[in-house]
Order: sequence, then C-alpha cells, then structure tokens
Amino acid sequence: MIPFLIILIIIVWLIASNVKIVPQAHAYVVERLGAFHQVWDVGLHLAIPIVDKISKKIVMKELVADFPPQPVITKDNVTMQIDTVIYMQVTDPKLYTYGVDNPMRAIENLTATTLRNIIGDLELDQTLTSRDIINSKMRIILDEATDPWGIKINRVELKNIMPPAEIQDSMEKQMKAERERREKILQAEGEKRSAILVAEGKKESAILAAEADKEAKIKIAEGEAEAIKIVQQARAEGIKMLNESNPTDRVITLKSFETFERVADGKATKIIIPSELQNMAGTITALTETIKKQ
Repeated sequence: MIPFLIILIIIVWLIASNVKIVPQAHAYVVERLGAFHQVWDVGLHLAIPIVDKISKKIVMKELVADFPPQPVITKDNVTMQIDTVIYMQVTDPKLYTYGVDNPMRAIENLTATTLRNIIGDLELDQTLTSRDIINSKMRIILDEATDPWGIKINRVELKNIMPPAEIQDSMEKQMKAERERREKILQAEGEKRSAILVAEGKKESAILAAEADKEAKIKIAEGEAEAIKIVQQARAEGIKMLNESNPTDRVITLKSFETFERVADGKATKIIIPSELQNMAGTITALTETIKKQ
C-alpha cells in the first residue's frame, strides 16, 4: 500500500512540475529530445517529463538597447564618440533562439560597424546636422540584417555625438561669433526701421500740414468769394430797386456823386467828372441860388 502511495505522489509531482503557464507578452521555445519541438504562446501547457525541455524564455515586448559610445571617424578625419539607442522587438522566437548566438551582442557589433560605415561617408558638419538621415539609414540596414534572427528593428536613435574637445571649443567660438553677428544684424535692422519710421512720420506730418494750409487757404478764398458775391448781389438788388422806382435825372446824378465820393474815399487828389454830371451840377447850383433869392 505504501509503495503505491509513494508512486502516486511521484506521478502527481511530476505532472505538476511539468505544467507550465506562459505569461502575457512572453513565449517559450520547447525542445524535445534535444531538437526544436514548438513555441508555447500565452496560456497553460504540459511538458513530458525528461523528454521536453524549455530551451529559452523570450520577452515579446519591445526592447530598448542602449549601447556604449563607439569611436567613429568622419570623412574629413575627425574622430568622435557616438552612442546609439535601438528599439527592437522579437517577431520569431525560433529564429531568435537558433538564428544567432547572443543576439544582443550581435546587434551591438552590427550597430557599431554600420555606424562607422555611414559616418565614414560624411564630413563633421554633415554628421552633426544629419541625425535623421543617419537614423533612417541605420534602421533600414539593421532591420534587413536582423530578419534572419527573428528581430524587427523599429527605431534607431543617435543618443550623443561627442566631437573632440578642441573641435567643441572651435564650434562654441563659431556659434558665439554667429550669435553676435545675428545680434548686430538685428540691431542694425532695428535702427534702420526706426529711422524709416521717423522719416515717414516727418513726411506724413509735412503732408498733413501742407494739406491743412491748403484747406485753410481754400476756405479763406471761398469766404472772400462768397463775400464778394453777396456784395454784388446787394448792389444788383439796389440797382434793380432803383430802376423799378423810375428815378429822375437828379436822383441819378446824386447817386453818381455818391459813387465818386466812395471811389475817392478821402485819398484821391484829383477826380475827373464827366461833362454830363458837371452840367447837371451847374443846373442844381443855379436852382439853389434862385431859391435862396426868393
């Protein structure tokens, strides 16, 4: 009885110890008798004791590999240090397990050689300003090279580009000089703009003043013309009324004398009087003397 219980316990233990649960975003590569058998996905699985063996447990999530700086030489013989960050994901657990020994080490070496090849065709200035181009080229090359390993390269980023110290000092001086140049240009443009605005202000002020003077003169002229018009209208009305009243020769003569009086205005020293008015004046004088005698 006791041996049977022992055998039963051993069987239960063997079954329990070979029940495997694969968690989310993982995959297990299983070998049977030393050869690849299958890949276990998420869920519950049962292995045959002694016969089946879990060869590799693989994380299927996106992985980030931050490699140390690598020395590279540019086309113009400048040595610099560049470190890269690789974003990748395992797409085929079988190829990842059997395609290459130590996949991460292989990707690191492949990244270093690819980076040296790309940077070797670029000068220093191009290297510093062409990160996106370098990232794109590296991603394409690494993705093609890692396909047989069951790896997908999603992104490649140049984390740091570190030129030599003397190059950095020269670049800083150049950047400082460039900033100073831009500052002077902006200052000169500001002064130029200010001078233009001042000149435009003076010009507009002079134009407005001239227009105001012109308007004033026009108003004065219009006022004088209106006054003359009113005076002429008044005189015309007076003449009209005089004609309508049927004036005698004496009245006309008196009006003529009044006109000469206004013309003289106390300033003329000599006035020429028409003969008709002189005869009329003599007649008036004679009549006046005859009235006085009576």
